[in-house]
Amino acid sequence: MSKEKVQQQFGANAAAYATSTVHAKGYSLTRLVELTQPQPDWQVLDVATAAGHTAFTFAPHVAHVVASDLTPEMLTVAAGLAAEKGISNVSFEPADAEALPFSAAQFDLVTCRIAPHHFPDIQQFIVEAARVLKPGGLLAVVDNIVPGTHLRGRKARLLNEAGNYVNAFEKLRDPSHGRCWSVSEWEHGFAKAGFTIQHQELLHKDMEFGPWATRMQASPEDIIRLKAMLVQAPTAVSDFLTPQISNDRITFRLTELLAVGKLS
Repeated sequence: MSKEKVQQQFGANAAAYATSTVHAKGYSLTRLVELTQPQPDWQVLDVATAAGHTAFTFAPHVAHVVASDLTPEMLTVAAGLAAEKGISNVSFEPADAEALPFSAAQFDLVTCRIAPHHFPDIQQFIVEAARVLKPGGLLAVVDNIVPGTHLRGRKARLLNEAGNYVNAFEKLRDPSHGRCWSVSEWEHGFAKAGFTIQHQELLHKDMEFGPWATRMQASPEDIIRLKAMLVQAPTAVSDFLTPQISNDRITFRLTELLAVGKLS
């Protein structure tokens, strides 16, 4: 997935992210603050800030937050929200998550919430986060995950196939979707970049199919395909997404990993 595609997709839908309940609220926001214990003198970088919700959550606890995003329209929306909320210690800067335009050892904390699955190279993002963090700094990530394992065997193969299916499901709805990682990939990625995971947990999000599909302006034809993929999913996928169908209402469950790593 090209970065231009990501910019097009999110630029066209930037306003929707200001009011998206999934992004504006959610248990993961308060958990990030609880787990990282931000300090009053901290400099924080929020990567792929979208409408700025994570940056705004940390702002009252720290000296300054840089809210960065690849998509200029998102930063415009975020700056508008900051002005409405009267938040003055957040600045907004365009930035590619894989080539952050910041100095080495500049930040105490880097956050990134519900975004890495759009990055072409998640590992490079983690490496860049390590570069801009001070020694002992924290990287706190929340992102959707898929089934998957580094193990071998029939059960492992079915899990990995389920992960590919879920990613295909997401990509049909949102062409800017790159690839969600599995928990084991995140564990490996953190370790490879020099982070020791201090905490990780799984969070579940119950999704209404209709708003989920239409937020990224999926076509009527694709919405039919998405419904079919959900209803006819293989067992390992159905176990993961747990679709529930009642009359015209369809719900399903996404799973997020919340992981906090400390730079060695």
